[in-house]
Amino acid sequence: MSRGLPLPHRRRILLSGAIGGITCAAVVVGAAMAGQGGGDGADAPAGAAPAISCPAVAGSLPEIPAASRAEVDRNLALLDTQLAEADERLGSSRGEGGPDFVRNAILGPLADKRKSTLDRIAISIGRHAEKPTGLDALAECTLSDGAAATGGGAGQGADAEQGGGAGAGSGQTISCPDVASRLSGVPAAAQAEVDRDIALLRTQIDEAGKRLASSAGEGGPDFVRNAILGPLKDKRASTIDRIELAFSRQGSTAPSGLDALAGCALASG
Repeated sequence: MSRGLPLPHRRRILLSGAIGGITCAAVVVGAAMAGQGGGDGADAPAGAAPAISCPAVAGSLPEIPAASRAEVDRNLALLDTQLAEADERLGSSRGEGGPDFVRNAILGPLADKRKSTLDRIAISIGRHAEKPTGLDALAECTLSDGAAATGGGAGQGADAEQGGGAGAGSGQTISCPDVASRLSGVPAAAQAEVDRDIALLRTQIDEAGKRLASSAGEGGPDFVRNAILGPLKDKRASTIDRIELAFSRQGSTAPSGLDALAGCALASG
């Protein structure tokens, strides 16, 4: 028992526990952003259980008020912890029940936890600035290789352009939140323009996927973020803006929260 230990020893014990938690989250993040060489877990042998891929959240947040920063950071760290725990559960239960087990026992509960955490982030920001909308679209996750969670839920797919990633053998694809499934009540006069923009979103992810494949090993996670995922997010944000304008020109309002769907992440293919 630590109660009888001197204060310095107790502090070292607490610090060790905190570092352990940070290390666990870092392993998951590092695996998701790994470059050529092995996708989720570069040192894992062939056939290792796939990791869970979730939409990035931090890059979809508006400017965070200073008064909300600490609480938002805690919840972002909690999202990492939730992902790490689900990934650990996925590995320890491999082969237990197939796609239904993964969806119902791992991905479903993870989505519920993430939604609650995303709600707290939105509420925290909303206390000191305009409350962000659409973050719940980032709650659902899938398996990184899609092997056991096909159809895992709207919002995690990739605008029907998922799969236009890096190509066979590259080990990486690009996963983007679903935009098409979030659109409803498209004015008839805007339908053709919206359809063109949805097709453009598919083209953008295909092009980014080809760039990812052709540049494998060039610069690691920083290169991927700065040269591929960053520009892709900017292009998607512009296209989503055009979709919203297509609604507006017909005197209608686009569904809220579409701008939160611009950011994409890597997943193993």
